[in-house]
Amino acid sequence: MRARLLPLLIVLMAGVLLALGFPLAVSVASAQQQKVVVDRIDDTARFAALAQFVTQRPTGSRVQDKDERRATLQKELDYYHEVYGIKAGVFFRDRFPMAHAPGDWFLPTGSDGVSGAFEEALRSRGSHDPPQVWPWEEGGRIVVASPVIRDGDVVAVVVTDSPTGRMRAKTLHGWLLIVAGESAAMLLAVGAALRLTGWVLRPVRVLDATTHDIATGRLNSRVAAAGGPPELRRLARSFNEMADNVEDVLEQQRAFVADASHQLRNPLSALLLRIELLALELPEGNEEIASVRTEGKRLAQVLDDLLDLALAEHAAADLRLTDIGELAAERVAAWRPLADERGVRLTGQCPATTGWADPVALSSALDAVIDNALKFTPEGEEVQVRVASADSTTTVVVTDGGPGLTDDELDRVGDRFWRSNRHQNVKGSGLGLSISRALLAAGGGSMAYERHEPHGLKVTVRIPRQAPQGAVRA
Repeated sequence: MRARLLPLLIVLMAGVLLALGFPLAVSVASAQQQKVVVDRIDDTARFAALAQFVTQRPTGSRVQDKDERRATLQKELDYYHEVYGIKAGVFFRDRFPMAHAPGDWFLPTGSDGVSGAFEEALRSRGSHDPPQVWPWEEGGRIVVASPVIRDGDVVAVVVTDSPTGRMRAKTLHGWLLIVAGESAAMLLAVGAALRLTGWVLRPVRVLDATTHDIATGRLNSRVAAAGGPPELRRLARSFNEMADNVEDVLEQQRAFVADASHQLRNPLSALLLRIELLALELPEGNEEIASVRTEGKRLAQVLDDLLDLALAEHAAADLRLTDIGELAAERVAAWRPLADERGVRLTGQCPATTGWADPVALSSALDAVIDNALKFTPEGEEVQVRVASADSTTTVVVTDGGPGLTDDELDRVGDRFWRSNRHQNVKGSGLGLSISRALLAAGGGSMAYERHEPHGLKVTVRIPRQAPQGAVRA
């Protein structure tokens, strides 16, 4: 969730900074150019004031020209060009130069910026807003023209053609400062976004971890106070209250099952004893009394299994770092005599590998799985027990050569009291695999069922290899 929320916040903040940065960059460029334009307007106004008093047109030769006022204007223009490198000139209405510097610079006859500014000034409108010159326009120039007015008429025009190298450099420097400021602001925004998302999502992560713990059987897990927005803190309190209520209900159910199983055992034992006494009064081999004995023993087994299931769901697992291969090999050796008696080959491939499990609970679960495999495997077939390890789990796979299960039956296998209609005559209560699953879940393990080709059932027991939270290395 953080990977989705953080980019969204960063994109929004970057959009805001760009939306502020572009107008600011344009403003800096405009301010730099406006400063140059104002300075050039002042210069042209000064030259226009000098040109007002020049009444004679030059003869074409500076040596023969004796007009002192025009000479003064020419001297000012030459000095201006020498100092600032700016082309400047005063031109009559017919574009003939009154004075200009450098000497080889004349008004172009095309439709460029200089001619446009000259034509504007002839209409008594000076250059106040020339086109913007950007830092990447290396050949860009600023042209400013002002009219020379005498007796209310425009008699000449002062034109300056300025290079923009320094102005573009200052604009670029201002843009670099803006980029640096935007970068620093973006870093601060990213840091703020990290803190904000961490503050908002910390309670969500704690809630998610606690939900996972409860889903895997650790019902006593609760959401710890982790700060965050008030709504999430209120959600955490509500979740803890819900978990308390659910745990109370489940505890009451387990207590009821355990108490009922325990209370029914004594009357059932007394009933079985009376059946045995009654059997002494009946002829030997009576089928009815044999059927009653069988059903009584089956009911006693069901009560024992119910009590075991209630205890398995209630007791906490004693997790230890266990050699799964050695434990599986012991269970295979313990069940081999019964397999030999039934004519079933029981083999084990149990290399040494470790996992975190309750040895007693795992042994009971493997006993239930192997017992179930031997029950349904016909004579001459094989039951295999294989131990393997992966990155995060150790697996114990038990395969048999029995009839197997259909797809619908695979969805229900492991449910309490469920037995396939084809196997109703096989001894059992339908609680063995449920007890095994409860024992494994208490330690973070799991059990899965699938078909074994060409026939039979494949049961996979998974045990975590990483130490669970709170476990102590034995």
